[in-house]
Amino acid sequence: MALDDRKTSATETRLAAMVMPDVGCTKDAREAALARVRAMGLPQRRDEYWKFTRPDTLIQPEAPEAALFDAGEEPMFSDVERLKIVFVDGVFSPEKSDDLALEGVQIDRLEDVCCKDDHWAEDLYGALEADGHDPVHRPLAALNTAYAGDGVTIRVTGKPSKPISLIYTHEDVTSDVFLHHVVRVESGAEATILENGPAAARFNKCMEIDIADGGTLHHIRAQGRDHERRAVTHLFARLGTESVFKSFTLTVNGVLTRNEAVVTLTGDDAVAHVAGAALGDGDFHHDDTVFVTHDALNCESRQVFKKVLRNGATGVFQGKILVKPGAQKTDGYQISQSLLLDDDSQFLAKPELEIYADDVACSHGSTSGAIDEDALFYLRARGVPRDIATDLLTLAFLAEAVEEIESEELRDEIIGRLEGWLERRRG
Repeated sequence: MALDDRKTSATETRLAAMVMPDVGCTKDAREAALARVRAMGLPQRRDEYWKFTRPDTLIQPEAPEAALFDAGEEPMFSDVERLKIVFVDGVFSPEKSDDLALEGVQIDRLEDVCCKDDHWAEDLYGALEADGHDPVHRPLAALNTAYAGDGVTIRVTGKPSKPISLIYTHEDVTSDVFLHHVVRVESGAEATILENGPAAARFNKCMEIDIADGGTLHHIRAQGRDHERRAVTHLFARLGTESVFKSFTLTVNGVLTRNEAVVTLTGDDAVAHVAGAALGDGDFHHDDTVFVTHDALNCESRQVFKKVLRNGATGVFQGKILVKPGAQKTDGYQISQSLLLDDDSQFLAKPELEIYADDVACSHGSTSGAIDEDALFYLRARGVPRDIATDLLTLAFLAEAVEEIESEELRDEIIGRLEGWLERRRG
């Protein structure tokens, strides 16, 4: 189907302002991605999966300016023993990063992939992203594959002794960053990947994750607190037999954030959990769009998303579970809930189930409401001030999402940051 003139014009205007990196062995994948962008067109508000989120500032040629923000506290995960990989406005910083050597894992910069014979990431770069457009187009992910200027490849072959930490710092108020990471977890291997930081004034990130039979990956992400930043992220994951993938995202602040996750369970007895907690105050728009496909026997998936909104903030959740023919014994669970702390905020939800197997247990639910007045009265009757009681109930509301983090140390870190955010807003 031919694109309408408006979408074609917007797409070509954006592409005219970009230059494809010359990175050798990924050239074919990049050119194929560019062809996908032109065929799909960049998103417009009339597109079904963009009707709740305006894509205008994500596709315009220049990034809107975003002032630098001093959080007044140590960055997330600062007390965690980890291997640090730092990007400054989208460019890898060897001076600020640790030595990339770590037992049980092979880490390379994206630009170094072509310098090594038969690098494992050559065939994977852009492959999961390309598969992720069926049945929903994700043109900003294809744009990333075509134009990503930096990133890392991570191959997990054992069980590294500490997490791999991707840190994104923001120093240029007009930075427009494209990062692309490729992750491969081999059979029986297990690792944790952390991400944190604002990254850029406008950030487009793609992470492709391929987990072999029996592999395990934990992914915990904290999106930077810069008030004016804009970000669109894409996570594509493919799971083999008896593999495990668990991802959690914490988002506070940011004028516009859209996180897309496309997860496909291709091997029997695989487990995939995708969760998130978002706290928004004022000019805040946060969109979680998730698509989980069950294409094997006896697999489990969970989608758990909680949003706390106040002062006119907006939260969006679009989640789907697709169970393909033959994917019997599927256990699919999806819940999206918002806590509205005033009458000006809103939560927009589109939960979906599409099932073509008859022996499954799938459910979805979505609710939006205010603080439980009975619970609030109970706490106040026992001498707890109203603002502190409200914070306690807010933390209890977010608990189901935070509990998806298996590591107690990392879970406590997230809870501490949530408590700090609530305390600052109370002040």
